[in-house]
Amino acid sequence: MGARHFVKYTFLKLEPAWRRLAAEARAQHKREFAAACEDFADGHLLQSFSLVGTRGDAELLLVCEAENLERIHELHVVLAQSGLMQWAQIPYSFLGMRKSSEYSEDERVVPRGFRGRYVFVYPFVKSREWYALAADERWRIMQGHIQVGREYPGVDNHTTYSFGLDDQEFVVAFDTDDVATFLDLVQRLRTTEASRYTVRDTPSFTCLAMSLERALNALDGERVALETLPAV
Repeated sequence: MGARHFVKYTFLKLEPAWRRLAAEARAQHKREFAAACEDFADGHLLQSFSLVGTRGDAELLLVCEAENLERIHELHVVLAQSGLMQWAQIPYSFLGMRKSSEYSEDERVVPRGFRGRYVFVYPFVKSREWYALAADERWRIMQGHIQVGREYPGVDNHTTYSFGLDDQEFVVAFDTDDVATFLDLVQRLRTTEASRYTVRDTPSFTCLAMSLERALNALDGERVALETLPAV
């Protein structure tokens, strides 16, 4: 098995005053931000998503993945040097690591980008009672949970682990082309035995997958040509 990779979810919210800046200044801020992302994307997985219209407290999501924390740290240091970040807040930030599940045979330790048009992200915490159960009992309960997920093949799971790395225990993420199917899946999962051990699974973020150029342009409605990031 190769080295586990870190996955970082960074949500941004722009101050309303930024939109009142001159168009030229806003365009330059976007280009500086995009340049930092482009540098990281040369050799690492980076994807962008817009939350404009789906959340009131976040407008842009960057998901980046790297083999060590130093590279993720460097990305955010360079992002902070952009004009855009002088007007931005990070209301939510989740850090996780890839790790194979003890309840499934799926090996998901290598970088794997989101492919669906929509991505759903939320932090997840289970109760201490869950971890007090015997390992075979936890395995039995999770098989029912996993079986429900398999009934919705159009929804793909991208869970990462955060034990000791961040406030949550998992960062749960799904991607799909069909929002209604995802809603039905989550509703069904509420009925599983495993659900009774959930302590927290909010806030929940509904994100639209798009190029960084489109996601940045959605912040102020102004179209600015940016260099295209490498395909993921």
